[in-house]
Formats: sequence, C-alpha cells, structure tokens
Amino acid sequence: MAETLTDTGLESFASEDLDYHALNAKLNLYDDSGKIQFDADKQAARQYFLQHVNQNTVFFHSLDEKLTYLVDEGYYEGHVLEKYSNEFLHRIFDHAYAKKFRFPTFLGAFKYYTSYTLKTFDGKRYLERFEDRVVMVALTLADGNEDFAITLVDEIISGRFQPATPTFLNSGKAQRGEAVSCFLLRIEDNMESIARGINSALQLSKRGGGVALLLTNLREHGAPIKKIENQSSGVIPVMKLLEDSFSYANQLGARQGAGAVYLHAHHPDILKFLDTKRENADEKIRIKTLSLGVVIPDITFDLARKNEDMYLFSPYDVERVYGVPFSDISVSEKYYEMVDDKRITKKKINARRFFQTLAEIQFESGYPYIMFEDTVNRSNPVKGKVIMSNLCSEILQVSEASEYNEDLTYSHIGKDISCNLGSMNIAMSMDSPDFGKTVGTAIRALTAVSDQTTITSVPSIVRGNDESHAIGLGQMNLHGYLARENIFYGSEEGLDFTNMYFYTVLFHAITESNKIAIERGQAFGGFKESKYASGEFFDKYTDQVWEPATERIRQLFAGANVHIPTQEDWRELKASVMEHGIYNQNLQAVPPTGSISYINNSTSSIHPIVAKIEIRKEGKIGRTYYPAPFMTNDNLEYYQDAYEIGPEKIIDTYAAATQHVDQGLSLTLFFKDTVSTRDLNRAQIYAWRKGIKTLYYIRLRQKALMGTEVEGCVSCEL
Repeated sequence: MAETLTDTGLESFASEDLDYHALNAKLNLYDDSGKIQFDADKQAARQYFLQHVNQNTVFFHSLDEKLTYLVDEGYYEGHVLEKYSNEFLHRIFDHAYAKKFRFPTFLGAFKYYTSYTLKTFDGKRYLERFEDRVVMVALTLADGNEDFAITLVDEIISGRFQPATPTFLNSGKAQRGEAVSCFLLRIEDNMESIARGINSALQLSKRGGGVALLLTNLREHGAPIKKIENQSSGVIPVMKLLEDSFSYANQLGARQGAGAVYLHAHHPDILKFLDTKRENADEKIRIKTLSLGVVIPDITFDLARKNEDMYLFSPYDVERVYGVPFSDISVSEKYYEMVDDKRITKKKINARRFFQTLAEIQFESGYPYIMFEDTVNRSNPVKGKVIMSNLCSEILQVSEASEYNEDLTYSHIGKDISCNLGSMNIAMSMDSPDFGKTVGTAIRALTAVSDQTTITSVPSIVRGNDESHAIGLGQMNLHGYLARENIFYGSEEGLDFTNMYFYTVLFHAITESNKIAIERGQAFGGFKESKYASGEFFDKYTDQVWEPATERIRQLFAGANVHIPTQEDWRELKASVMEHGIYNQNLQAVPPTGSISYINNSTSSIHPIVAKIEIRKEGKIGRTYYPAPFMTNDNLEYYQDAYEIGPEKIIDTYAAATQHVDQGLSLTLFFKDTVSTRDLNRAQIYAWRKGIKTLYYIRLRQKALMGTEVEGCVSCEL
C-alpha cells in the first residue's frame, strides 16, 4: 500500500552494508576491466532508500489516515482533495503505486527528496513518496476532472511529461509558492514605473518566480530631468536596487530570488551595463547576482560587418520625438532616420568594438544573454513587438506598458508576462502509445497552470495571463534519445530527427489548443489580429511537403508509430483554427531543464551532455555523479560532450528546432579553453545567420575538471 515504508522492492539489498554516497562515487572510477560502473549507481539509488529515505519517512496505516493528517495539520490544500470522491482518491493513489516507479539514478532520487517532496515543518522527515507528489500535481491541475487526473498521472510517472519545478514543487501544498516559473516586467522612464517595478519584483520573487525586467526605456546617465541637464543616474542604480531586492525576497527559503535585466544594444549606457560584470569592476557598480541580457537588432551586425560606428540613442529623446518608448521602436528600421534627427541626443562607439567587449564580458562571466530582436519579431505570430526575454532566455512574448498615477496606482494596466512551463522527455514520448495524446495532455496541464494562477499583487501580470493564456511546452533528453538510437548529436540524421520531431509536436500542440478554444468558445485575446487567424502562420506547412530527409529517421517514426503530419493534415487544422481560434497565445518554449532532468533521467533540454559522467556539488553531501541517460559501456561513442561537439553543431540543432517553436529555446554555447573572443563573435554571427532567436550562457571548459559543474537558471530549468 502507498503508506508503508518497506514497499520499495529493495528488501533484497537490506543485507548489504554499503554507503550510497560511496556507491555513487564508483561512477567516477573504472572497474578492473576498464568499464564504467553503472550498476554501482543503481545500487546507490536503492541504498539511499534503505539507509536514508525509509528511515526518515513518516509512517501512516492507511491512505485515509495520511490524507486526513496532511490536511488537518496544514500540509495539503483541502479544497484540492474535496473535488474528488474518497473512492476515486483511493483509485488514483493505487493506480500511481501500481506503476512501480523506481529512480534509475542516485542523483534523481536525491534531487527529488532534497528539493521536491513534502517534508515536516522542521524539515527533518518526509511525508511523500514520488508517487504521492505526482498524484497531488495531477489532482491539482485536473481540478476535479477524474479522467484527466488519471491521464496526467500516467504521463508524469512514465516520464513522458514533467512539470517545471514551481508546479511540481508547489501543487497541492498548503504552504507554497506559485506554480508559475518566471515573470517578465517592463519598466518605463518615470519614477512611478521604477518604484512599481521594484515592488512587483519583490512580490513575484517571494512567490518563487524568477523575474526579468526591461531597462531599455530608462533615460541614460547624464540625461536631463525636467529639462535640467546631467541629472539622470542611468540604469546602474536601478540594477543595484533590483539586485538587493532579489537577495532579500525568496520563496520561504526554498528557492532563492533571482532576476535578470535586459538593455538594448543602442542604449547609451550599454558599455556601463556590460562593465558591471567585469571581474575587476568597482564595487559601487559591480553586479554579482543579477543576470544581464542584451537586445541586439540586425542593424548592429550590419554596422559591424562594414566596420562602422554604431550610434546610441537617448531613450528620453526617442520617446519625446516618436511618442512611444524606445523599446517599441524598430532600431533597424529607424536607425538612419534617428541618426539624422538633431532632436535626438546620441553618441557613437565602434560596432566591432562593441562585439569585442561583449565577448570579453562573456569570457569573464558567461553573460550577457543575447536576444536577436529582429529575428524574434519576424517569427512572432501575434500582433505587437517582443522587446525582451526572461531569466533563461526562452520566453518571447508581446507586452504592453502600464501607466501610473502619482500614488503608484494604475491609470492604465498594461500587459506583463508570466511563464507556465513543463517539458516532454523526447525519448519517453517517442515510446508513447499515443504521441498526440502525450502532447495534448502536456498542453492541457500547462493551460491549467495558467487558468489557476492569479497574482493580484501585480495586476499587469494578471491581465497578461488572463488574456493570453500563454504557456511554454519544452523538451528534454534529445541527446539521450539520439544516443540510445545510435545517432550522433548534430549529424545529418540528428538534425533530421530534431526537425521532424519539433514539426510533429507543433502540429499536436496547435491541435490541442484549437480543441480547447472550441470547448470553451474562447480564443486568446488578440487572436483575430494574429497570423493564426489570417492563416499566414500555416503557409509554410501547407505550401510544401515536410518529411524525413533520411531513411533512418523515417524508420524511427514508423517504428514508434508516430504519425508525421501531412499537408492535408495541416490544411484541415488551418481551417479549424481560422474558424475557432486557439486558446493559448503562445505554446512552446524550450527551457534549460536542470533538476527536473535529473529526476526524469534526461539529458538537459536539447543540449548535448556536458560530460559522460556529470559531476555536481550537492550541499552537505558534496560531489555526486550522474551518468548520461541510456549510456552503456557499449555505446559511449555516441556521448560526445558539448565541448567536443562544438558550437556549430549545437546551433544547427537548435536552428532545426527553432523554426517550429513560436517562442525561444535556451541555447548555451560551449567552448574549449583555447577559444578566443574572435571565436565567440563568430559563433554569435553564425547563430544570428541561422535564425537563432536567443543565446543563453557562454561556457568555457576548464582543463582541470573531469566533468562540468554548470550553475543553471533558478526558475525555468528547475
């Protein structure tokens, strides 16, 4: 039964007096025959239960006793369970436990019990197993729909779909943060907006979400205030205020506050902005924990190609001349017009020197993230302009400025952005008995997160979420799947699979969103002005045949019984969407999955692995080791790491996927320690030319490390 301590299937190992940490460490040691000791890690996972989990789990005699206790003592939200009969609750818990779930790796089990499971208020004992957490997530998101709850349990416990950390961590708990992964906020060029932005960041951070803020519209250092020259302090002091805010506000200590700020490349403070991440920066300006992102339009690359100067424009003057904030102007379109306009204060720097500085800062810190502004907006299917991204650089949605009264109340509530994320496991999804149902279930689960979330302390977030119903379905375990099928990452077959997989996911994602719109009689706000409503979005799928370019990938899809949508399929979907709409303004975004990858036994996102045996530092336990999924001593050649594969093949892989994703994909570039700043710039240019929308971190391999310990995004990936 679900409540016993010993029903883990591990009793046969009870006589083995082995330490799980020592067993896990054997992954880093070859055996006498020169083989990696994969079985030692499996034993470590089993011993972790015997030596730690079982001994520290609260025992209940029955499910009724357990649920009553957890509700009465303030651990579970009673209203979630009240939507279901007692008979069904017994059935769904039994259904979950009948799956006989086992963590295949020690790190997966350790991550789950350290970071996700419900604990007693003193943090010393466990109140849930993995199955319990899965059921509570399903019951919460299903909102009383028994069939959907059972289906969602099947998809999560099978590993085909994994909600992002905020949803998986918080659902059903009485003491919790929000189920939303992260947020994006605009700040306009006035003190009221700055004050509101900082307050909103505090409110959202304490609820567990990472927050990105746009600084592009703030007037530069030395700009006039009330026509008095040299009064503005620029963006740096605002960055310092935000950094302090995020360090103060966190989700009950469970997740540290985290923030990012984005600035346009043609903002006059851009070099000061970048200098805040230099190792030798003065402490007065140095930014230690805030992430930086730069928005770069096409014109910047054109100017660098010609080795010309690039002009930086005063946001204060641009807004005064054009009547809209600087971020809402297309710099590529208006560049020479603004250069010639004497009403706009401007200064110039060398464009190539800008990119050189960008690479230098990335060498030192891994920052900034980059958003290719015009690439993003050319592929944006809805009306409006995308002006920034998020903490992990995969969210790309349209926002709208808010306006405030002097007492900081809203005179106009704009639209800010929240990210409702979860990821499919590519390998497990290709094994699904019904691929379309797996995608559809994921879309409905994420839609439920959006529908159930209302953060009244930030009204612009509420409006944005309520009108857009935007979600971000991600993917992970691409490298694991390719290696399992003896396909090299970045090879012709690897790119072919990536293209056709994302093509197929898109079809089913739109199909499900269309079904929801039909069921509810409602499309997202602004649908009628979108490329979906006009049918333009579908033209590239109806006007040409999309099919595998290699026989191997054709066989893989056929063998998995995954139907590849035809032109006729797309024509029928196009007609239905144009008539009924889709419920979700945005559907896909690929985050840099971290902790959820470990508990799901996946390679992170659609990146290649960073090491065959990844080394991680996990709190008091110290070093832990994680073997790449599906890796054996017989298929090691297919597990080249990201540094061996190099940036071009990674960019090619992301480019194959990007064309079928309406938002972004969090793309980290990996380089060997011999790389130069020139190499970084070449990779950036290559990514831009291949149609990549955003770049996340830059990672340099250090000679001394066997594996790579990468700090990840604290909101979207976890």
